[in-house]
Amino acid sequence: MSFKPVILWTDALIFLLVAIVIAFIWYVRDNEHLTAPWRRVGHSASGMSALTVLLVFITIGLLDTLHFRPALEHKNMQGKTVFSVEVLSVLDVLVTPLRTNVEKTYSAPLATHLYAKETFDMPDGSQVRAFSRLEFGGAHLQNPETEHLPDIGWRVALGFALGLLVWSMLHAALCFIMAHRAGRNFARCFQSIWRRSTEIPWYAILITLAVISVLIGILSMLSTHYHVLGTDKVGQDVLYLSLKSIRIALVIGTLTTLIMLPFALLLGITAGYFRGWIDDVIQYIYTTLSSIPSVLLIAATVLMMQVYIETHPELFETIAARADLRLLFLCVILGITSWTSLCRLLRGETLKLREMEYIQAAHAFGVSHWRIISRHILPNVMYIVLIATVMDFSGLVLAEAVLSYVGVGVDPSMISFGTMINAARMEMAREPMVWWSLMAAFAFMLTLVLSANLFADAVQKALDPRVRTLTQNSGDSNVDNNKNLTVTTAHAAATSSAPSLPSTSDIKPTRQP
Repeated sequence: MSFKPVILWTDALIFLLVAIVIAFIWYVRDNEHLTAPWRRVGHSASGMSALTVLLVFITIGLLDTLHFRPALEHKNMQGKTVFSVEVLSVLDVLVTPLRTNVEKTYSAPLATHLYAKETFDMPDGSQVRAFSRLEFGGAHLQNPETEHLPDIGWRVALGFALGLLVWSMLHAALCFIMAHRAGRNFARCFQSIWRRSTEIPWYAILITLAVISVLIGILSMLSTHYHVLGTDKVGQDVLYLSLKSIRIALVIGTLTTLIMLPFALLLGITAGYFRGWIDDVIQYIYTTLSSIPSVLLIAATVLMMQVYIETHPELFETIAARADLRLLFLCVILGITSWTSLCRLLRGETLKLREMEYIQAAHAFGVSHWRIISRHILPNVMYIVLIATVMDFSGLVLAEAVLSYVGVGVDPSMISFGTMINAARMEMAREPMVWWSLMAAFAFMLTLVLSANLFADAVQKALDPRVRTLTQNSGDSNVDNNKNLTVTTAHAAATSSAPSLPSTSDIKPTRQP
């Protein structure tokens, strides 16, 4: 099967971000003073569990970033291959049954019939209202009334066993690697993991991997013959829509944050460090920008961009390229309008840091402003940047849902959590109510945002210099107290047991002959 690779604007930026992350990891590995704080991040069980979940989401997002256009069966008049206008991804290929098994309309999770009744004409001319069989969901069952639940139970058990098998292989591979590096046998490494005596909490990672492996195994066994999370109004699988929405959430959260950071870092640190009229100008800028309702500003700019796209259709080969440009422009607008809160935090922290003794000493020794900012100010505010970045990531994922709900978010042809929620608002008013689309979007968003926040909390505890100093001082004071108590006890014991010595006034010097 031939295909034509397609690189969208957001794809290129994601590849650039991945390259920057890899380069940063390579640079950190060569510097011990940078490796030590991140090594402390690996000591948090909750942080490592959250990171494991995040890596699963990131893997799905990266698979959905590798786009291509498949070749059609026929060729043009010159004999050249004609490629489809539909842009697919590697994730679409991996979950082809979810993408292609489209029903007529709504169906409940793991159902074998449609959710609403239809009218059927009987041979005698009468009409009967009944639930129609699904075309794909449960189509392999001859008698759904008696075979439905046993078939689901058997597939769940098979997926559970498959997930445990994959997890056991990963567990064994980890133990073999640890045994090879440490020069110990397999059993010792196995015991050290579950006795929680390893530096990295592998037990927490393995427990999280066990849950993920079992879920993936069950979903893989069920999704080939059922719609696990049901279908929407046009019959698309809701599980497929949820998986496709992960990439949009990651793009909105990461690219918008990268656009926001330069503004917040440069203006916040500059205002707090130099003060004076520079501080007044920067405060005026972000106060004015904060006073404008962000939703109205975003709506105005997105609608202007949409008008430009509609009036220049010749610039885009496919619908996906048009939707991707709108997504990129939405990230830019969100980044420009969301840097004010972080800038205010950095300004306040810089105002406090510039009065510290080591900063004043650097000024006294004639150190340049750039060196003071880069060597003393910036490292001490990075924990604020990190926490604010992850919190903004969570807020931006939710903001995309709200903006798409009101119609000024991503393109309607693009699958995202916002478009799913927007489509589900009318479904909630149906009788009977269609609840699974909203539930699926909520569950995936909650898992993504919660794992990001838990990992950010672990990183904040490891990188915050104030937390480390407080912990170190508490430990040092306890050690000092123990030493003082030991010295006092030893002195008291020596005083009570030793014989009394004469004072120096009682000693008279003797004349040597």
